[in-house]
Amino acid sequence: MPRNPVVSWDEWLEARKTLLTKEKELTRKRDEISAERRRLPWMKVEKNYVFDTLHGPKTLAELFQHKSQLIIYHFMLGPGWAEGCVGCSFGADHFDSALQHLLQKDVNFLVVSRAPLNEIEPFRKRMGWDFKWASSFGNDFNFDFHVSPTDEEKKKGEMFYNFDTQPYVMEELPGFSIFYKNEAGEIFHTYSAFGRGTEEVLGTYFFLDLTPKGRDEEEGKGGMNSWIRHHDKYDKSGYVDEQGRYHETEEKGSCCH
Repeated sequence: MPRNPVVSWDEWLEARKTLLTKEKELTRKRDEISAERRRLPWMKVEKNYVFDTLHGPKTLAELFQHKSQLIIYHFMLGPGWAEGCVGCSFGADHFDSALQHLLQKDVNFLVVSRAPLNEIEPFRKRMGWDFKWASSFGNDFNFDFHVSPTDEEKKKGEMFYNFDTQPYVMEELPGFSIFYKNEAGEIFHTYSAFGRGTEEVLGTYFFLDLTPKGRDEEEGKGGMNSWIRHHDKYDKSGYVDEQGRYHETEEKGSCCH
């Protein structure tokens, strides 16, 4: 447990107001960065991606569904996987509650994974999620947006991720990609975020950051994987490996730490 000083009300108030000044600085800085994000140049999407959905094949343009803005979450669920990444699932537990509000702001939202749709749907239903999920199994979307390594990258042992060359260690990686469609039907890629750049949507982390123990995730001891589970497996004794995949065994092995 934390061992913080125990002080009087006046001392506590002074310390709290000092921290509040810094919190306000952070809020203003976040607003500045958000405005700068909206001023980023755009890149026109020239390739005609077609996705598998519950309502049949849909182009990227059709995924907007009469909205001009589209948020896509790249969910780590590869072909042949029995279930999705635990960390991505943790994030997905926050999506449905936001979706009802996003749809009021000219924004559509959906999840995309490289697994075929018939492998995605059983997992989505098991987890009780309502958001729409499309498969990019038959196109290059995941490769072009750098969340799945190509065969060439696997052979080289490195891949492009989070806007830099990284060692290849994982079959799938997470992130957000944002798109805009104008009245002429042209589509533009406006923004992407990967790694810790996706943390802002994790409301659970916000709550934990308010508590004395915080996230309680020590470096070198698994981080998120040391405690996060699929929400229907918190009573199980398995573990999550460094690629975010759950194993139903008590033996953790070297891959976890």
